[in-house]
This record gives sequence, structure tokens and C-alpha cells, in this order.
Amino acid sequence: MKKKVLLFILLVSIASNAQKLIPYNDGEQKLEGVFYNPIKSNGNAVLLLPAWKGIDANANENAAELAKLGYKTFVADIYGIDKRPTSTAEAGKSAGYFKTNYIEYQKRIQLALNELIKQGANKNKIAIIGYCFGGTGAIEAARANLSVQGVVSFHGGLGRNSERTIDVINPKVLVLHGADDFYVSEAEIKSFQNEMRTAKADWQMNYYADAVHGFTHTDGGNDKSKGVAYNEKAAKRSWKAMLAFFDEIFN
Repeated sequence: MKKKVLLFILLVSIASNAQKLIPYNDGEQKLEGVFYNPIKSNGNAVLLLPAWKGIDANANENAAELAKLGYKTFVADIYGIDKRPTSTAEAGKSAGYFKTNYIEYQKRIQLALNELIKQGANKNKIAIIGYCFGGTGAIEAARANLSVQGVVSFHGGLGRNSERTIDVINPKVLVLHGADDFYVSEAEIKSFQNEMRTAKADWQMNYYADAVHGFTHTDGGNDKSKGVAYNEKAAKRSWKAMLAFFDEIFN
């Protein structure tokens, strides 16, 4: 997978010279994200949080599409260049660690946000989006009140330890959710919605018919019974919903 990601970055680079690898650090931990600089900026920027295996082809493809639309886009490295999962077992363990140690997750997101600003993004015109584990990260960014205009979670986990306090949430929140996603329970959804009300958040939640977890991932297959599957209609609808959300928060 890592070779495929690097090949994708190389091919896009040859085509446009619009992106580059950005090294940064969390203490002694070396990180490396991918910055996509649009040929013509629309003045807005997006921090993209990848799914549980870290920076992958899906994250880079979506970042490239956002850059084509004029958004300065940075794909965050949450795990570190020497700690990226190579299997689903490793991915589950790594993602689980950051979900439990959410303050460390929030810190890694903030560090990536700092790098996006260093690359010329207007700090007052930034959104955070995330996929699956990254969708959880987008929600955590809102809970931490990171200085962004809004967050978008694509089929992300919504859970929160009940012992955590609920603070007022300032960034606007958009959740794009598969209606048949059995990885996120009805109890978790209800708890999340109550949390948003208590936090006085400006939030929206869209459900997509016949869609399960990972519905935007083209490499997810089409077998819904496995719990993760691509749904073209849901993917297109959710992308349009995100862009409409951007129009609202950036204008």
C-alpha cells in the first residue's frame, strides 16, 4: 500500500507540480504529511485526516480533487513515518490507541493544522475533514475547539467516553453517515446527537440509504454484509454535501 501511495503522489507531482511531502515533528516522533497546493487558490484550505491505515490512496485522491477546486489541502500524518500500519490488525491497534488517548489525537491534528498554515493557508478559512478513523478525528477537532470554521466526518465513529465533560463547540459540524452502518450503534448516534445539543453546536447529520461503513472508499468492494463497502451514489452525494457546507462556512 505504501508503494502505491508514493506512486500516486509521484504521478500527480509530474502532472501538476502542485504537492509536496512536508516533514514535521511531535517531539521525537517524526511525521510526514502531504501538501496539495492548488494552481489557483480560492482562498480556503482543508486539513484531511486519513482512515485507520494512515495516508493512503483514498486520502491523496480526495486531497488532489480538493486542490483542483482551489483548496490548499494537507493530508495529516497521525501515526508517524515509522509507525504506519501494514495490516488491518496493526491499523485497529493504532487507531484504537488514539481513540482512547483522544488528547494525543487532538494534538496530532493541531500539529498538522499548524503545518497547513505554514504552507500559506488563511487561518480563518480552514475546514477539517476525515474518513472513518479520520472522521472520528474531525469530531475530536470540534470537541477540542480547534480554530477552524467547520469539520466534516465521513462515516466516522461518533463515540465519546461518558465521563468526559461536554464543552460548547464552536466549529460547525457536518456528519455524513451510512444509514446501514452497523459499526456505529443507535445508542452511539443518540448519545452523539445529545452531546451536540448540550454543546450548543451548529450541527448537521446526513444519512445515505443502502450505505455502510467506508462508503466513499472505492477499494472497499460492494459486499455490504462485510460492514465496509463502496457506494457510488452515497459517495457522490456526500461529496456534494461537503462542498455545500464549505460554501456556507467560508462565505
